[in-house]
Order: sequence, then C-alpha cells, then structure tokens
Amino acid sequence: MPPRDERIGMDWLLRGVDVLGQGERELYLHRGRLDDPAEAPQGTPVVDCTGLVALPALVDPHTHLRDPGSGRSETIASGLRAAAAGGYGAVFAMPNTTPVADSAGIVEYEVDTAAALGGADLYAIGAVTKGQQGEELAEIAAMAASRAHVAMFSDDGHCVARSDVMRDALIAIRDAGAVLAQHAQDPLLTVGAQLDDGELAARLGKTGWPKMAESVIIARDAIMAAELGARLHVCHVSTASGVEVVRWAKSMGYPVTAEASPHHLALTVEDAAGLDPAFKVNPPLRSPADVAAVRSAFLDGTLDMVGTDHAPHPDDAKACGWDQAANGMLGLETALAVVADLFVRTGQMSWAQLAQRMSDRPAELLRLGDSYGADLTLGRPASLCLIAPDQPWQVDPRQLASIAHNTPYARRSYHARVVATVLRGVPIFDLNARFAMT
Repeated sequence: MPPRDERIGMDWLLRGVDVLGQGERELYLHRGRLDDPAEAPQGTPVVDCTGLVALPALVDPHTHLRDPGSGRSETIASGLRAAAAGGYGAVFAMPNTTPVADSAGIVEYEVDTAAALGGADLYAIGAVTKGQQGEELAEIAAMAASRAHVAMFSDDGHCVARSDVMRDALIAIRDAGAVLAQHAQDPLLTVGAQLDDGELAARLGKTGWPKMAESVIIARDAIMAAELGARLHVCHVSTASGVEVVRWAKSMGYPVTAEASPHHLALTVEDAAGLDPAFKVNPPLRSPADVAAVRSAFLDGTLDMVGTDHAPHPDDAKACGWDQAANGMLGLETALAVVADLFVRTGQMSWAQLAQRMSDRPAELLRLGDSYGADLTLGRPASLCLIAPDQPWQVDPRQLASIAHNTPYARRSYHARVVATVLRGVPIFDLNARFAMT
C-alpha cells in the first residue's frame, strides 16, 4: 500500500448517530479504530450527531487530480480537500497528468505528496501505455512494485483500442495482480463526435456519438479478459447497450466489474440542449432511455459502484464554444448528494446499500483490505463520513474546495449533505466544526 499518514486521531464518542440508516447508537473512536462505547472513559469528548447518518468513508475508483500538472485546474492538495468535503476517505487518481503517470517515479511522487498532506488517502492509477498513446506498454511491473503499489491501470480519456496492445496489457496487469480499467470508446466510431447520437445532435447539426462505440469495446474486452484470466473494470458505463453487454459478461462468469458516474445517472442529453459546456463530458450525456437503463443496472448491481469521474478544468477551457470546450465535470463534492437524492430519498435504496456501492465495492475491487467497507463494526478503522440527510443546500461553484468551477450542478439544490469526514480517527473535513466544539 502507499505511504500513509500515521497520525492517530484523538478519542471521540459520537452520540445519537444513525449508523448506516439502521438506527441510532453511539460510536466510540479510540486510537483510530472503532471500539466498544461502554469502554469509553469519563471525559471522552462527545460529538452530538443527532439527526446525522454515519457511513463508512467513501472510496472513489475514478478521480482526475491533474497533478503533476500546471496547477490551474487542480492539485493533489485541492483535490484531496474536495474529496474529504465529499465524504471520501480514499481516491484513485487517473494518470492523465502532465507528464502522464506511466512510470514508477511519477506514481511515487503522487502518493508521497498525498501522504505528506495528511488528508484523504490517494492511490495512484498507472497508465496502461506510454504517454497514454495506445501503442507501447507503460512500466506496469515497475509501477506495481513501486512504493505506490499500483493496483489499477488505465488510459482513461483514451481507449486502449488496439486489440494486440489490449491483449498484452491484460497479461501484464494480470501478472502484476492488478485490474485494468477501460475507457470504452472505439475511436474510429467517434471521430468528431460532439453529442449523443440522436435527435438533439441532428437538430443542432452536431456529429453524433454512437452508442455502439461503447458496447463493442466492452464486449471485446470482456471476452479477452475471460480468456486471459485478467480482471477488467469498465469505466463510466453510459448506454443501455453497454449495460446489456456488462450484464451478459457477468452472466457468463467473466471477471468484469463496472461503474456508473453520478452524471450518467442524473443527467440526460436534454440538459445539454443549450450547449452549455458545463454539460460536455466523455462519454457524453445520453438519452432518457439510456439513463433509465443505467439507473436500473445500478440498482440491480449490474453496475457495481459509483466512480465520480471528477474532471476539473480551468475556467477558460469551458468558457468557449461547445465544440472547442474540454470534456469533463467536477464530481467529488456532489456525488453523494446526487446519488442519495436519486435513490435513497426516493426509497429505491437504503443508506447501507448506498454505502456498499460507494465504499465497500470499490474497496473490494481495489483490494484495500479492511481499511474501508460498508459496515462500521468494532475493530474496524474509524474512517467514516457523517451525512445530514435532509439539509437542503445549493451547489455554488465558488464555494467548492476544488480549484476548478466546472460543475453541471451549479445552482441546483440537494437534500443530503456531507458535514464531516473522519479518516482513522482524524477529522479531515468538518463543515460545522462539530469536532472543534467538543
């Protein structure tokens, strides 16, 4: 595992907290782990958590932090502050940095920088190919054996399109004990694509982004992973056909997992009808029918987890015409609110089930041991987030911890809000200074 902040949090007694939405009880945070509240000595600081829900700290398998880079859109420091504000205790950082994270030295820089900051944990994702160019394998074995202990490799933002390169990558990543996360987009089918292929693209005169560009890559990769005994993770599934291919692969027993992003669960191509670049993303926002299929697949477990695809950009990269604007949108600070309002508030999912999708399953995928997970039982690390389940708030891009402001949720209101995040007993985000008042 990467280097860790070795601080041990002071002891806390969380009183009146609704644990996983399953009823109120006390949580005793003792030397960085959860202990029996009956053992808390007199004088232990008490944090009033009346009306709050406790979930395990969230894990994001898909974050872009842009560091190393220019620092204009994000840094490791600002990105980890955004993660903590969103309830995340750990993020896996995609390698499309400048330079690309395709060597041991760069991934070690990332985890060393994060460890020195002492906030949310950062796990580096290594590039599959050198420079994410899709031609020659990156230093996969060296990154896996480095201090960063890379457990996931991806060229996200670019598809590993060549079948021979994908074959060799799956073998190398399998031998490293890691997982390959694929951005499923056949580049030959999406040349010049700007919007989901459909009525809106035709009406606006934009080149359509065909759905099969996603599904054909998922099908190819699932078959290859099964034959080679490698693990495949599909990033940000966005189409009904992509969902069906993932469902088929799982029915065959293939070693495939998949994620949904908050924006592909919550937004449709109609949100982009005004061509506001805040809604431009890759893969693009899809039709209402696709969104319904992605939601259904998330509910039934075909899509295993949430990946925020947090993709910050400087203001000028979005303050231009649609065709020239960069793809991507912020996600870390709004993911919990978006997903909870969609599924928990509507009664389609419990808080415990949400915790499975946003903490437990990504932790299992990335083999994080007992560091995270969808329970808060005695002996586990005291890593959790506190949620106000009905505290209406409005997204203000200028109030977010991220350097960037490119959120599609600006001025939208949500009910669930993260009010604190604790990692191994150390508060790393505390909206209302609850821990300071004890």
